[in-house]
Amino acid sequence: MKKSLLTLLILACTQVFAQTPCNNGMAGQYPCNGYDLQSRVSLSDMNANAANDSWGWTDPQDGKEYAIIGLEGGTTFIDISNPTNPIYLGKLPTHSFSSNWRDVKTYNNHAFIVSEDFSHGMQVFDLTRLRNVSNPPVTFTEDAHYDGFGNAHNIVINEDSGYAYAVGTSTYSGGSHFINIQDPTNPVAAGGFGGDGYTHDAQVITYNGPDSDYTGREILLSSSGNENYVSIVDVTDKANPQSISTISYLNSSYTHQGWFTEDQRYFILGDEIDEQDFGFNTRTIIFDLTDLDNPVLDFEHFGETEATDHNGYVLGDNYYLANYAAGLRVLDISDIANGNISEVGYFDSFSAHNSVGYEGVWNVYPYLGSGNIIISDRVGGLFVVKSSAPDTTDPVAICQNTSVSLDSNGEIIIDPALLDGGSSDDSGSFSLSLSENTFTCSDIGENTVTLTVTDPSGNTDACTAIITIEDNTDPIITCTTDTTVEYDSGASFYTLPNYEAEGLVLTIDNCSQNPTVTQTPVAGTELTEGIYTIDFQSEDAAGNTGNCSFELTVIEELSINDNTFENSIKVFPVPALNEINITSENKTIEFIDVYDIMGKKVYTEKNINTTKKTINISSFSKGMYFLSINNKATKKIVKK
Repeated sequence: MKKSLLTLLILACTQVFAQTPCNNGMAGQYPCNGYDLQSRVSLSDMNANAANDSWGWTDPQDGKEYAIIGLEGGTTFIDISNPTNPIYLGKLPTHSFSSNWRDVKTYNNHAFIVSEDFSHGMQVFDLTRLRNVSNPPVTFTEDAHYDGFGNAHNIVINEDSGYAYAVGTSTYSGGSHFINIQDPTNPVAAGGFGGDGYTHDAQVITYNGPDSDYTGREILLSSSGNENYVSIVDVTDKANPQSISTISYLNSSYTHQGWFTEDQRYFILGDEIDEQDFGFNTRTIIFDLTDLDNPVLDFEHFGETEATDHNGYVLGDNYYLANYAAGLRVLDISDIANGNISEVGYFDSFSAHNSVGYEGVWNVYPYLGSGNIIISDRVGGLFVVKSSAPDTTDPVAICQNTSVSLDSNGEIIIDPALLDGGSSDDSGSFSLSLSENTFTCSDIGENTVTLTVTDPSGNTDACTAIITIEDNTDPIITCTTDTTVEYDSGASFYTLPNYEAEGLVLTIDNCSQNPTVTQTPVAGTELTEGIYTIDFQSEDAAGNTGNCSFELTVIEELSINDNTFENSIKVFPVPALNEINITSENKTIEFIDVYDIMGKKVYTEKNINTTKKTINISSFSKGMYFLSINNKATKKIVKK
């Protein structure tokens, strides 16, 4: 917008307007053609007096869409993921003082904001914070600040390179001030270009147009304001930008802003004051940039009203123009190569008149995947509109195969998103469904399913994918506790039983009814005195295994032929952890020796002279020992 003091019409309206279709040329109180009003958030709702720039952001995490609106006192953020019920989340106050000029762009989930106030610099705001606003509206704080300049009229970003370009600053003769924003919260000055004087607005692209001399180069197209020309500069080398060419046109007043067509052949320009100075209807100027070194004025298009034009953007075959008092104007540029442009729709948020002046629409943002368009109206606030045309375009279904594992109950419910390999719809919104989404043990292996993609208008597309169902859950096997057994002194071993058959080892599995259980040592193994680890492994049909074990202590009973003294000695408990108790029924215990199974004496105590004795074995290593009493009786003890 040309920098002059403006008188604003402030509408005292606090209602958030909901969806109003365009019928017979009106959407409620607003003139329209082919565009429905989804919702409106007034300046009063945002506690503001005037709006200016706008942009949008789509959260890559969940696809939610947000409007970013510049105000005289800061920047607001509005959740429009439900476009008929917008939520005003809050405001980031200006870094310095209020200003009627504010501009915002986004990159890598951050907003970059400049203002004409002399000490504002560039604010950086992390947009992912919008996910967690629990009690709106709130007052936000900036996440970073860049002070390489004070005032700036505009900021443009090349998202391919990660560089921002502030224009109309007090640096580089008002030209482009380069900033590396690849690390968004750590912006770094990267030079600038002032060779063509003041820049009012600009577009920077990674060039892939018809002039092969510049393929892959970073090209700046700047609109020079009252210098009245467009400048084309190669800014690939930030330390040494190179001017390519400039181009002017007749009846120029204020070269304001322009945008490339998607094939990067035509540059569509708006002059902000020519309607006022020369008295013709809204003029749109088209340059042929087939040869960047020799740009050519191709033709001019004149609109339906005399309203002043401001910012315009290209999406596909449409040019979306913020036309101040005439609102949003949509031009069909599909036949631009033959010099033909025509208006195909509009939404006039400022219905008072369609004359020259600066009331009405400052900016539009047509790049949301849902097809919703953000309008920032200087006096009306935020408008969200959408084309009334029925959506007859099918989404595109793209499948991917996947493998999943059954849960502990032997089943799983599949989220259709697991099969989505990048499906899309031009609305930016769609739902997914599967022909079958519940699977059990009987489905182990490959299963073919159909993924259906449905857009909000009911258009569908489908693809097939393979879900491989796997059983990766180990069986659960439970062993008996550690056990001590005795065999008769007349025998020479203990025969190991089948513990699973005796119900002392239990196993369960999510799929297999009877997992295979392997016992080691096997049932029937003959064990002499000692301590043994009995291991078990359970294996299901899918090869998953579970394991458990317990300790088995085998000792020999004393026979009835042992001498009377030995029979009178009782030792308990066996096995024992900390203490062994020894009692004698008919003879005094005089001394005790303890030997390990290798015959090494590990404990001795003399002069006991009692029939009861307790000895502490807590320091003994786990295992079997022999207890000698008065050298006349021997007992086996086990330390556990």
